[in-house]
Amino acid sequence: MSAPLPAPSPSSSASSAESVIVTRLRAAGCVFAEDEARLLISTAATPDDLAAMVDRRVGGLPLEHVLGWAEFCGLRIAVDPGVFVPRRRTEFLVRQAAATALAATAAAFAWPGAVVVDLCCGSGALGAALAGILDRAELHAADIDPAAVRCARRNVAAVGGRVYEGDLYGPLPAALLGRVDVLLANVPYVPTEEVGLLPPEARIHEARVALDGGADGLDVLRRVTAEAPRWLAPGGSLLVETSEHQAARAVETVAGSGLIPRVARSDELYATVVVGTMPAP
Repeated sequence: MSAPLPAPSPSSSASSAESVIVTRLRAAGCVFAEDEARLLISTAATPDDLAAMVDRRVGGLPLEHVLGWAEFCGLRIAVDPGVFVPRRRTEFLVRQAAATALAATAAAFAWPGAVVVDLCCGSGALGAALAGILDRAELHAADIDPAAVRCARRNVAAVGGRVYEGDLYGPLPAALLGRVDVLLANVPYVPTEEVGLLPPEARIHEARVALDGGADGLDVLRRVTAEAPRWLAPGGSLLVETSEHQAARAVETVAGSGLIPRVARSDELYATVVVGTMPAP
């Protein structure tokens, strides 16, 4: 006669529950199902919360919208439903901005702290991350999407910044004219006809205004670049993310506005950043 099986322990029960979640996530097409299952389990407050979160993820909602946050530059950035999720490749833009600001610090005799503006800020991830890297920063951010502004205010307030609602430079205080040391602009740069080719998580669950860059993807970049010289301080820099095949036209646009352009690339993150620096007097 065989011995009876021991009663399942709490740890084995938890392992079984995780296995069920992983199976459901895999069936829904989640490539990193194991990682996602662990994040969902660690974030959920109750079993009912966990079940609802798994259902939302299986239904196609981006993981970050299910969790309510995204990891970016080592920070947990609050991300509400419908708000653009910061991409890991954009961490390269933040690193380039930090290097630019720190170089300005080294060149200045007495630098009171960088004035940073984050346009098309979405969740405010870029500005918040950059302000966290710099010792001192006066941070301002703006977005046209009310949902993004509400979300950004939570993230930017944590580093003492301010967020404004409106189109590009429109809502910024006039006192910033000619004072901006670092102008971040993670503008939408997907060509209109290619928006429909994006993964469903982006095209369905993120605001189109955060994705669509016009016929060639550079419409918003042109508007940002045209006005940048009015806002940048001497030696200040505009930094924008583009695709690799758009970089040459973006450089022409930046140079045409009177800024000195350069291109930085990261093969690891498949990221391309165009930097335009305001000539010093």
